[in-house]
Amino acid sequence: MLKRNRNSFLTPLVVEVKGKRFKLYFDFTYLWKRKYIEIRVKRGFETDFASIPRLLRIIIEKLGLQNKAAVIHDALYQGNYETPNASPRCEFTRSEADLCFLDGMADSGVKEWKRWAMWAAVRIGGWVAWRKR
Repeated sequence: MLKRNRNSFLTPLVVEVKGKRFKLYFDFTYLWKRKYIEIRVKRGFETDFASIPRLLRIIIEKLGLQNKAAVIHDALYQGNYETPNASPRCEFTRSEADLCFLDGMADSGVKEWKRWAMWAAVRIGGWVAWRKR
C-alpha cells in the first residue's frame, strides 16, 4: 500500500488567471509514487483544472484540493509533460493518467468519495479529450 503524502508534489502550484483558464507561472512537479516517476509540467502550461459540469458543481466545486492533481492529469492527457528521472520520456496510457489523477487527489487530501467520483467521471467521459491528443 502506498503511503499518502502531500510531499508528493515537489513544487508549489502557482498560476496566473487567464479568464476561465489558468496558466502555470512556474514549472510544477509531482512524484507519482506508484511508479516512482517525476512528472514535470512546464511554466506556461494552461489548464482549466477539473472540467466539472455545472449541474455537478452543487456537490463538487470546480476549484479545490483536486487542482494539483488536475494539472498533472491535463498535462498527461495532452502529452505536455516531462519525466526528468526517466529517460527516454515515460509515456502513459489513458488508464495510467486517470490512476495518476486518483493518486494525486489522495495525496492532496481530497475526500475519498469525491476522488472516486471524479476518477469515475474521467474514466467514463475522458476518452473524448484523450482522442484529441
